[in-house]
Amino acid sequence: MRMSRAVRLPRPSAAATAGLVAGALLLAGCGQAGNESTVTITGTAPASPSAPPPSPSTSASAEPSAPSSSTSSEPAAPGGPPEVIEEIATGLEAPWGLDFFADGDAIVTERDTQRVLLVSGDDYTVTELGTLDVAAPQGEAGLLGVAISPDFAQDRFVYFYASTASDNRVVRATLRGDRLGEPTPIFTGIPNGYIHDGGRLEFGPDGMLYVSTGETGEPSLAQQRDSLGGKVLRLTPAGKPAPGNPFGTAVWSWGHRNVQGLAFDDADRLWASEFGQDTFDELNRIDEGANYGWPQVEGKGGQDQGFVDPQQVWNTDEASPSGLAFLDGYLWMAALKGERLWRVRVQGNRAVEAEPFFVGDYGRMRTVAATDDGMLWVMTSNRDTRGDPGPGDDKILLVRP
Repeated sequence: MRMSRAVRLPRPSAAATAGLVAGALLLAGCGQAGNESTVTITGTAPASPSAPPPSPSTSASAEPSAPSSSTSSEPAAPGGPPEVIEEIATGLEAPWGLDFFADGDAIVTERDTQRVLLVSGDDYTVTELGTLDVAAPQGEAGLLGVAISPDFAQDRFVYFYASTASDNRVVRATLRGDRLGEPTPIFTGIPNGYIHDGGRLEFGPDGMLYVSTGETGEPSLAQQRDSLGGKVLRLTPAGKPAPGNPFGTAVWSWGHRNVQGLAFDDADRLWASEFGQDTFDELNRIDEGANYGWPQVEGKGGQDQGFVDPQQVWNTDEASPSGLAFLDGYLWMAALKGERLWRVRVQGNRAVEAEPFFVGDYGRMRTVAATDDGMLWVMTSNRDTRGDPGPGDDKILLVRP
């Protein structure tokens, strides 16, 4: 494992999203704990006088917090376009997964290097925690999503979605003190391939773990209800099919091509962003047991065949959507090929309008996550073999909505 000194710079007062996780973690496959990576911390944009003050740091033993959201069914009118406040970190290599501890510290995965990073403290120190050696990167596969247990203060579990040499799987490890034990597989046998591996993990308000999968470039898997490819799965925290699932299996919804974004809104509705093929990318509201039509239908027009139509569609040049987050009445969707961040207004149970931002400014956008204090973290993906890396790529951007 590489060892170098992380650069530490003072955090501008506008960036109020992280506290200090106590101690460094040790992952299986990592020879030394707590060594700091070659990722650098930057502060490139001035803080706005209207930005919220910093939150105090808290202990890593606290539970992870839910994303900030509006309690109103109608989103507040946005005060203006979103603004990049600063670059939290630079020098990442195809970052993919992101989740927050209760104190605002973040855990980040890199798809191809198998590295797991911690972004912590008031100065956003980036520490290389180790590598998840079970992951076998190829194409779009590798070390993908990450989720922190909603009962982390009690069970200390961290969950990962990893592509191995034989399958995609969910593994978890127990964090105790400053050590993360060897990851244990809790759900295996998800089809994997060079493309379309899904990979997002999201704990729902019901305490169940929702997992997005792809059809690995074999479209027929999406319409095979007993296959785990091209699905949204719902699991218990122990990795079993969740009680109440519509078919008595792990499958929650089916007929998907490649879902890489999952987010719950403030009414506990699940939304998913999905890659189309040549014509339409999709934003779907995920309903229990519903079939979303791939490969029979791409985009809208499947209702007469018993499929659920997407809420929003985009030309594939404008989207190729990956990460998804909900904040104060809006869904925020990161676009890869489209190189932009989409803001989609949610009205009742409908996604009614969409607006793009940062078009071409930062390249491919992989993941977006909402913080507890009403900000967004957006990760670029220009070093994923399909982008055009610029200086400092890949980055985590701090965005004020």
